[in-house]
Amino acid sequence: MGQEIKGKIAYITGAGSGIGKATALTFAREGVHVGLIARTKSKLDVVAKEAAEIGVRVSVAVADIANLEEVEEAIANLESELGPADILINNAGIGAHGDLLEMNPETWKHTFEVNVFGTYHVIRAVLPQMIEKNQGDIINISSSNGLKGTAGSTSYSGSKFAIQGMTEALMQEVRKNNIRVFTMNPSLVATELVFGDELAEKNEDKYMQPEDLAEYMVAQLKLHPRIFIKQSLQWATNPF
Repeated sequence: MGQEIKGKIAYITGAGSGIGKATALTFAREGVHVGLIARTKSKLDVVAKEAAEIGVRVSVAVADIANLEEVEEAIANLESELGPADILINNAGIGAHGDLLEMNPETWKHTFEVNVFGTYHVIRAVLPQMIEKNQGDIINISSSNGLKGTAGSTSYSGSKFAIQGMTEALMQEVRKNNIRVFTMNPSLVATELVFGDELAEKNEDKYMQPEDLAEYMVAQLKLHPRIFIKQSLQWATNPF
């Protein structure tokens, strides 16, 4: 018998679009109450309305995860409106591509500020809630670029490799608290972050969709609490 997730509370970062939006709506259909975090309130409000219409409780908090104070305020708001988190999905992140010498140093640095420090900020704010409950699930969305570097991705790959190490260490720290920490590493996913204005041209039968990752997360979360998949890699079957 696996874990029942209906009625649980999930906080999701980057919830205004792409993987975060798909995750919020997929979770809502599973009966999970959702706390949505992103930088753009108008996008969050659209997702919140859809999730609420499904029939779950929803809370929205605007924050730039690179800013610790904004994160702490956002998490406090979600906790007061929904309750402490059972599930945390660290999805928010940015991409930056270009040769090391060509990329602006501030852009290179900002990738780490969002992808690494941002993830750390959110975990730091939410983890005490899970420790208090003596249970919880944390899923960090990294990338296949976090397992294999490619030319032109020194900042992006570097930040995603850092997520692997941070997750591995955190996993060892909190196992005693019955908290599971997963890392997912998708390759190309059909999102605006990846394809921009060309997204509509991408064949849904060929490219991984945000909903595919959301369904995978649900499957992981439904595993019996005694087991978890600490690291996984998601590939499109035949994108050619």
